[in-house]
Amino acid sequence: MPTAVISDIHANAAALRAVLAEIDRRGVSTIISLGDIVGYGPDPLECVDLVRERCAWSLLGNHDYGVLYEPTNFNASAESSAYWTRAQFDAEPDQAKRAARYEFLNRLRVRVVDKVGENGAAIPLLAVHGSPRRPINEYIFPQDAIENPDKIGSIFERVKGLCVVGHTHVPGVFTDEPDFYPPGELGPNGYKFQPDEKAVINVGSVGQPRDYDPRASFVILHDDHAEFVRIEYDVDATAKKIKAIPDLHDYLGERLYKGQ
Repeated sequence: MPTAVISDIHANAAALRAVLAEIDRRGVSTIISLGDIVGYGPDPLECVDLVRERCAWSLLGNHDYGVLYEPTNFNASAESSAYWTRAQFDAEPDQAKRAARYEFLNRLRVRVVDKVGENGAAIPLLAVHGSPRRPINEYIFPQDAIENPDKIGSIFERVKGLCVVGHTHVPGVFTDEPDFYPPGELGPNGYKFQPDEKAVINVGSVGQPRDYDPRASFVILHDDHAEFVRIEYDVDATAKKIKAIPDLHDYLGERLYKGQ
């Protein structure tokens, strides 16, 4: 049964709604989230409510953590966004809704171990937001495959088969060669699972892509391959919402047009 994997929504409800509509159009019934539901964007409450409603489960991202606790090691725009987001949770007049949203964030897991495929052909699957070494906040950058092979080697020591991640907002596949393949180099069928190869699959970002493609990004895991999907959404609507909120830096809206 195919599973849609979404990540890094970053309070962009327009992008999330477009992705969910595409998932529905394709008839995929299982959706999982790798975290960073909130942060940067103008629609944190709506995005949390949609993930609660539509996803089988979600992980804890560093921005989700920053809203619950403290936004440590954040730049100025990310930090102010975290505090503004927390204020939106606290301003909810319906006490039951406010409590339910905080309870949902409190229950987000750091890692999930599952399988892809069925029966004897099933492949172990690890799901984290950042990396297998530091699940919430370690970035795995595409250039690490060439420039930091020791880091990649240490990461793959913790992967038994497949791993899905987000966090960098850059989709693609790391293999244990080591190497990194952006979706454009994988062909129309995406990444085909190899029984003798480990892979870390970055699903990209729903709400704030950073691979110079402004379209929302997600992945569908099939029994034998990972399919990368890009979907257009109303970028202008989200950017204008961000710019209308004084506590959110205008750059957070402007970057959406360029996917950076």
